[in-house]
This record gives sequence, C-alpha cells and structure tokens, in this order.
Amino acid sequence: MSGPSLLIEEGADRVVWRLNRPEVRNAIDRELVAALHEACAAVEADPKVVLLVGEGGTFAAGADIAQLRERGREDALRGINSKIFDRVHRLPMPTIALLDGYALGGGAELAYACDFRIGTPRTRIGNPETGLGILAAAGAAWRLAELVGEPLAKEILLAGRVLTAEEARDVRLLHEVAEPDDLLAAGHRLADRIAAQAPLATRLMKAVFHAPRQAHPFVDDVAQAVLFETEEKYARMTAFLERRERKGPRP
Repeated sequence: MSGPSLLIEEGADRVVWRLNRPEVRNAIDRELVAALHEACAAVEADPKVVLLVGEGGTFAAGADIAQLRERGREDALRGINSKIFDRVHRLPMPTIALLDGYALGGGAELAYACDFRIGTPRTRIGNPETGLGILAAAGAAWRLAELVGEPLAKEILLAGRVLTAEEARDVRLLHEVAEPDDLLAAGHRLADRIAAQAPLATRLMKAVFHAPRQAHPFVDDVAQAVLFETEEKYARMTAFLERRERKGPRP
C-alpha cells in the first residue's frame, strides 16, 4: 500500500503517514497524491486516527513547482490537490498533522484539512501562492478563514504573510508547540486521548460537527439514536455509575 513517497506505520487504533520526499522538502507531487488516496481508502475501510508527519525536518513546503509550472487549465479543473485534501478532511476518525519546519502552499492546505495541528518552534505556515502567479485553490481560500478568521486569513492569502509557530499557536491554528524530538510523541499523546473515547461516538461526533447548519438538529438526533442503542454506551455509562457509587456521596 505504501509507496516510496509515503511511508505507513500501522497500529491497532492509529496509523502514521510519513511524507517521504525529504530531498524536495516533501513537495506534493502526483505520486504522493496517489499514495495518499490509497492510504485514505485503507483508513476509510478500517477507521483509525491518522498522524501525518513529514520526513527530514519539513512537513511539506508546498506542491511540486516543477510539475505545477507545466499544469494547464484542464489540470486545475481536475482538482488534483483539492480532492485529496478534501478526502483527508472527511476521513472517519480524527487526523493530526505534525508540522516541523515549513508547511507552505499545498503543505499548509493539507495541514488545514486535518482536525488537529501540532508544531515545533521552527514551524512556518502560510500560503505564498499569489507570489507564484496562482492562488491557494486546495482549501485555503475558504477553510483558512474558518480556522483563524477573515482578517488574518486575508493577510496570509493576499499579502503572503507566513506565521511563526508562536503566532500560529496564539490563533489556535496550532494546538500545541513541541520540541522537534518530542513532536511525534506529542501526536501520540493526543491520539491516546482520542482513542480513549468510544470509537463510534467519535466518528459520529466528527460527522455531525462537519454537517451543514441546515442538517441540524435532525442529524444530531439521528446520530444520538444510533449511539443510544449500542452496547458500548450502556457499558461505559454503567462503569461511570459504578465508579461514582464506589466513591460515595460528595461531602
């Protein structure tokens, strides 16, 4: 399943995807896009938390400019990057992007598509596409404003501002900043917290969270109806009540 541009490490409740093109700072090319599609298909079939990290001290410095320069109108209309990033965004379990070094252009858009982002002090994140005569067309044009608000999103998208790790953490674009040697461990700590929750409840919570406004409250009620009938709901609530009973009444 894993090609040379994407290394995959399977665990019982999570999977680590390693972008493996360090010689070009993990630039996203067609081969990597194809490998990501294959990896998504596996996680869609067997839902797990995904940790996404780049090899070589860089998350992803953008799309492969050599390939991008040769793309024409029909390539843009195929949405090569936007489709894979949207697929990542829709994966059934939460996704965690681990950002060391540059996360620029398409690399930033891949990070925006994830549910969580953890960086290091040397993380730099932004969208310099207009400086290359194109635009951020793989999610940043609309997703970034949802994450950081319109004023800052415009500064990043229209004026080429690149955020430092501290700036990104201040606006919650990064949820945590860890030292480079601790980055993967920080991702696993977050994955541990997610994995401690009921898996089906987590999957449905993510789906309901991303449902369009007009779908609420019906979609909430339907998802809750499914969960109310599960054995896990009964077992977890029973365990909670038993723990409370053992502790006795509060003073």
